[in-house]
Amino acid sequence: MTTSIETPAELEEFRIKVRDWFATNATREDAVATDKKDEVEEGETEDFLVVARKFQNTLYDAGLSGLSWPKEYGGQSLTMNHQRVFNEEASGYVMPSTPFMVTLGMCAPTILQYGTEEQRKRHIGPMLRGDEIWCQLFSEPGAGSDVAGLTTKAVKDGDEWVINGQKVWTSGAHYASFGLIVTRTNPDVPKHKGITMFIVDMKAPGVTVRPLRQMSGASGFNEVFFDNVRVPATSLVGVVDQGWTAAIGTLMNERVSIGAGGGGLGRGTGTVQFDRLAELATSTGAITDPVTRNELATIWVKERTLAILGDRMRASLKSGKAPGPEGSIAKLAGSELGKQVADMAMDLLAESGQAWTNDDEESLRWATNLLASPGGAIAGGTPEIMRNILGERTLGLPKEPQLDRDMPFKEIRTN
Repeated sequence: MTTSIETPAELEEFRIKVRDWFATNATREDAVATDKKDEVEEGETEDFLVVARKFQNTLYDAGLSGLSWPKEYGGQSLTMNHQRVFNEEASGYVMPSTPFMVTLGMCAPTILQYGTEEQRKRHIGPMLRGDEIWCQLFSEPGAGSDVAGLTTKAVKDGDEWVINGQKVWTSGAHYASFGLIVTRTNPDVPKHKGITMFIVDMKAPGVTVRPLRQMSGASGFNEVFFDNVRVPATSLVGVVDQGWTAAIGTLMNERVSIGAGGGGLGRGTGTVQFDRLAELATSTGAITDPVTRNELATIWVKERTLAILGDRMRASLKSGKAPGPEGSIAKLAGSELGKQVADMAMDLLAESGQAWTNDDEESLRWATNLLASPGGAIAGGTPEIMRNILGERTLGLPKEPQLDRDMPFKEIRTN
């Protein structure tokens, strides 16, 4: 049962617990900046995965993971005020949580909403503890922005389903233990019907994962091939041929996660990018420039607004409401803010943002951030898709023409 009301004394006691835990188990960001000898760079390396798992294990064992998640599935059933206190105390500390963003921001909420009781009890706890890392298997070479055009097939064979096809741009598939996959199970109905979601074991025979090298130098995305992969009928998430509903739920959670920052991890208080840019502006001397100060103020306002919107969305989710258009607002505003931050950093760095020395890690980090920002804008739906959603569902504008929407999928012409 969820605790709905907390007293100031309880919140203060919780704050002291969180503060003590971070002081003992985490590293402050300013300490990392002055002493890098023991640092493991955040990214997709095995070393970073070990660090991230250990951090999440310790966080969970201390009762500080899944604060507002149901206790019966491994959460703490606490309030959003507890989450707010946690965020405030976590600010300024390094949280190696990147590998769990898809797991806790997208897959776990989908299992909670559409999974069976057995699936919730089996997976949610290990997800929160970091023992299970999941990926989301949606995009395909011919079905990116139009996910409903997917062609990966699942065919029933006794008590199992057999999956064949290919997914692409799958974040974290190379270290994920499970994935949520959407498949075509009935080509005789329109494309938004006849889709079914399953849980798939990423180590099962027939699953091949190939990392993709991005222009930022990272390789967090993958293409994933399924060759006669067999999953049990108990892996079904939701209802056969009605998986589009669950898929929309996952995508909305993805937009909330990307837009609000941190997904189920609940990290950050909303001024992380501002703090880093202000530090950069101070180091370059640009902080005295009125134009720079105005840009910084604009970014502070946007970042804080997104953080408050994130709190509102998480509170809405906690009360059982499905993510609405505000997820698209947060996703669109978050991706545009990310580009604005990257552009401003390049302006502040001037020529060192284009050509830096080997020991200039600050310039390298911001240049990498710039190269990665387009990927962040595409993930979870492009800005154009977000604007379409907001125009149609919030402003009531007419839908774009979709001639194939009501056609049987097998009759739709594809390349």
